[in-house]
Amino acid sequence: MDVRTTRFGVVQIAEDRVITFPKGLLGFSQCKRYCLLEPGEDACFFWLQSLEEPGLAFVVTDPSLFVPDYSVPIRPEQMADMKMDKLEDAQVFVIVNKVEQQLTGNLQGPLVINTVTREGEQMVLAEKRWTTRHPLLRVGEPARATA
Repeated sequence: MDVRTTRFGVVQIAEDRVITFPKGLLGFSQCKRYCLLEPGEDACFFWLQSLEEPGLAFVVTDPSLFVPDYSVPIRPEQMADMKMDKLEDAQVFVIVNKVEQQLTGNLQGPLVINTVTREGEQMVLAEKRWTTRHPLLRVGEPARATA
């Protein structure tokens, strides 16, 4: 299928690459269908592109690449809502922002995607340990692998 974007023009994606957020994302409840655009084979940042709004796209990443002890507690009723049989079916992403020379991740509002059904939900974590602007990486510094 063709996806119109303001950043990349028209891109082709397979129908099975569509991710649906039935509740939308915080502040964008009207947009429910997205796709992940990979800039390269071994990229650690991706674009979560809206299929309904060409100008709406978020940079996202797997938070475990930068914050090894980060985890999202998913309650049984949330798993049921997302039609998730087991936790291994969950893929977690966080929205990335650039604040001055720092890339930050919204660890308080992770995106949890059921990799089997390709349905997702933006969770809101009550734990105050994580913030909406958790430092991930300084821009201009070489990337370091985490252990």
